[in-house]
Amino acid sequence: MSIIETIEKQMMNKEIPEINIGDTVIVSQEIVEGKKKRIQKFEGLVIKQQNNNQRTSITLRKIVDKIGVEKSFKIYSPLVKNIEITRRGKVRRARLFYLRDRLGKSATRTKAAD
Repeated sequence: MSIIETIEKQMMNKEIPEINIGDTVIVSQEIVEGKKKRIQKFEGLVIKQQNNNQRTSITLRKIVDKIGVEKSFKIYSPLVKNIEITRRGKVRRARLFYLRDRLGKSATRTKAAD
């Protein structure tokens, strides 16, 4: 094991829930505006997940005023304060990029896990 991997393992002490593709998730992120700090929440559907130790990231998608908005988050970043799963999804794909072409209910519906 290299030195970088051992340092990354030490940095991964944050408790996060098990996130899967198709889940609806709320990510609370710290935003710095000048001297002020605030927590901003982003709720969306997980369409992509990349696992690479401390550099693990998820991409969320939501629709605002009929426009799709995607945002990526590094899970172990110190700016990410909390991750909360609101709904579990059941999908058969590793990437849900086909949702980019959809609007309305067809863009937000994934089968609920039993």
